[in-house]
Amino acid sequence: MRIDLRSDTVTQPTPEMRRAMAEAEVGDDVFGEDPTVNRLQEMAAEMLGHEAALFVPSGTMANEIAIKVFCRPGDAILVDAESHILHYELAGPAVLSGVLVEPYPIERGHIDPTAIEGRIRVADDHTPGTTLLCLENTHNRCGGTILPPERFQVLCDLAHRHGLRVHLDGARLFNAAVALGVSPQVWTRHVDSAFFALSKGLCCPAGSVLVGSRDFIREAHRVRKLFGGGMRQVGILAAAGIVALQTMIERLAEDHRRARRLAEAIAELPGFEVDLETVQTNIVYVHTTRPARQIEEQLAAQGVLTIAMDPHRLRLVTHHDVDDAGIEYAIHAFQKIG
Repeated sequence: MRIDLRSDTVTQPTPEMRRAMAEAEVGDDVFGEDPTVNRLQEMAAEMLGHEAALFVPSGTMANEIAIKVFCRPGDAILVDAESHILHYELAGPAVLSGVLVEPYPIERGHIDPTAIEGRIRVADDHTPGTTLLCLENTHNRCGGTILPPERFQVLCDLAHRHGLRVHLDGARLFNAAVALGVSPQVWTRHVDSAFFALSKGLCCPAGSVLVGSRDFIREAHRVRKLFGGGMRQVGILAAAGIVALQTMIERLAEDHRRARRLAEAIAELPGFEVDLETVQTNIVYVHTTRPARQIEEQLAAQGVLTIAMDPHRLRLVTHHDVDDAGIEYAIHAFQKIG
């Protein structure tokens, strides 16, 4: 048996997605003429309460497009110290947009507004001005934690009072919405731009959708081309995204339930610790007494794939393609090596 808990990006498209992809009506999306892409973008904009949307190849590109649109070379942006933008985008803000990335502290998904306010720079002859605040929800490296809507609004209002734009890395935004039983708009209505990933828990083969004002998306379209993301008959991929938005969101609750079962079982084993307070969606971080890489290899030998994120920390991510039996198998594998 092979249980892949490395990421929810390993999910396979559903049969309904494959049928939709095979039958998709397509056109040249660089010209804005792919009807399936246009439908997906309209759906996404409406769901997130923004004027317009843009289909892009990846979440990383979505983040980098937003930074490029909102900033000029020499500006400063604020990201949290555990953010995807800081850790997993190859210094993209500096390379692609020429901006200074300044991190603010985050602890178990909690952010102190004063820590952000104290890092906002006012441009002068010596200091770059801060122009953008980036937030992440759910938060990957903090364990899939949810930034509560009321705290999120406080952070956005703070940024806007100081003249900053706000961008939301919402790769797993629908996980947060399903976990709290709310509309994603409780977060997205406060930001200037946001994106969500189709290729994670929603099971699509590729793609993310970036939303914002019509003017923002018009410029984002140009930047997407600059970054090499202008694709042609991409309705073949967008068709899967439409199916995902229609059928795959509510079932994310199953992933959350399985993550909780996995976390609670591992937390009982010697040599492993799990901060159960952070297990709010579909990500479980396991702190290991022995080197995490060693644990990763031992689990892989039993067919359970995980990722050693740090010297003593494993990440496990539940998703559509791991059922209850797979979770029990993974628990048994941990018990064997514990």
